[in-house]
Amino acid sequence: MTIKYAILNGLLVCKTGLRIGGSKEELEIGGMDNPIIRDPVDKLPYIPGSSLKGKLRSILEYKYNRVGPNGNPCGCGQPLSTCPVCTIFGPHMNPAHKLGPPRLIVRDAILSKQSYEQLHKLSIEEGLQYAEVKTENIIDRRTGIARQGGLRTQERIPKGASFDLNMSLRIFDGDDEKGMCAYISEALNLLQKDYLGGSGTRGYGWVEVLHLCVDGVLYEDWIKQQAKQASK
Repeated sequence: MTIKYAILNGLLVCKTGLRIGGSKEELEIGGMDNPIIRDPVDKLPYIPGSSLKGKLRSILEYKYNRVGPNGNPCGCGQPLSTCPVCTIFGPHMNPAHKLGPPRLIVRDAILSKQSYEQLHKLSIEEGLQYAEVKTENIIDRRTGIARQGGLRTQERIPKGASFDLNMSLRIFDGDDEKGMCAYISEALNLLQKDYLGGSGTRGYGWVEVLHLCVDGVLYEDWIKQQAKQASK
């Protein structure tokens, strides 16, 4: 039985352009080959919860050497004290585990109100649909000039855009709430040293997480509260 839900939220800010690819519904002459993912109704960019959750999981798997066979996600099914991944994110392809449901629910990160106003203005003034257009080319290393057919154009969410980060952590009887929150906070800190989305080794997807809170309390203050309660 679920005892409670701990709500973790904050602000995810793009320090460089961010690219999470979408699908092109229509073929247009001169249209964008590689669009970003957008909400189909309001056309606003967002960060899918699946992309963010998968990245946080993989970061912890690499940090704690929990990568499964052949590079698959960890499916060991061991408790939090042994594996910081399986309890929080769920064991991969292991129906016989006894950990219960995955604890972490990661919501889609929606464009913040401030960024909406900024990008909406950009959309009106320059005709860009809440994104920037980046053109790249492939350079022939033998000649030092652009390779024929190597030109590619793609969309990115611009630097400075911010998204509302929202996650829900299910706490069951016997769970280590403080420990799970610590692992999630660590994964978010590591994310800021890594990248989110595609083409991260070429400068895309550098992000920053600000004002991380647990149940409305800044994470650092929440940790202090937990320590005081434990000492009583």
